[in-house]
Amino acid sequence: MPIDVPRVLGAAPRTRHLSWDDADVRLYHLGIGAGVPATDPAELRYTLESRLHVLPAFATVAGGGPGVLAALTVPGVDVDLAAVLHAGHRLAVHRPVPPRGRATATSRVTAVYDKGGAALLVLRCETADDDGPLWTTEADLHVRGEGGFGGGRGPSGVPEGAPERVPDRIVERPVREDQALLYRLCGDRNPLHADPEFAARAGFDRPVLHGLCTYGMALKAVVDTALGGDVGRVRSYGARFTGPVFPGDTLRFHLWEDGGDVHVTVTAPGRGDAPVLTGAVSGAAAP
Repeated sequence: MPIDVPRVLGAAPRTRHLSWDDADVRLYHLGIGAGVPATDPAELRYTLESRLHVLPAFATVAGGGPGVLAALTVPGVDVDLAAVLHAGHRLAVHRPVPPRGRATATSRVTAVYDKGGAALLVLRCETADDDGPLWTTEADLHVRGEGGFGGGRGPSGVPEGAPERVPDRIVERPVREDQALLYRLCGDRNPLHADPEFAARAGFDRPVLHGLCTYGMALKAVVDTALGGDVGRVRSYGARFTGPVFPGDTLRFHLWEDGGDVHVTVTAPGRGDAPVLTGAVSGAAAP
């Protein structure tokens, strides 16, 4: 079987060293659509080094490298990249992410669940610098055709639902035609997001946007519209990717404020309001 579950779970943690500076942060912000309008003070905090605020979702690309695809290089995993989809992502922020830094990231696959027609790998990564923990992430990777091995199904992975009322805020943001090509410069070079032939192998009629790009766009929408632009109020953020986003789409962000938390659902209005992400920003402390 391409996934040897005991071997995967028994593999030693992997450690890599990360470094980044303000140029990496600004590139990430541009990759998730920041900087429009270019002279807006609210956007300059993401694009101008002299007043830079780091969106916590930058942690998903800090230091470049393979990111979530590192799970596919763990001993015991031998699968076709075209069968892999990023199903969900969770981030816990222990301290504000600095605009430049060096850190050590330690990762391992902590679970392999049997979803019947697919396997779900959970990659946990803990990142720290000399002053202690910075952030912790968990990525869920859905591998089609690798289920049915008799393992547990695991949790649903669905974030707690939004309040049963109309959203407190609805905002829309465009996805540039070249958004995926720009976001790839942050380190995730999965051909699914650029190569039409590879996308067809994966079951799509054209390349799709990175789930983590949508993830970053959603967090920016929450920070900008519900948290007063204060990136430091984000304590944790979890999301499930429920449908593809295509470059050129417009995204509609539905936000519900619930105490210190903000729930967000993202849809594509140009495709019948198809849902593409469900998430929650938790522990957003009051200003």
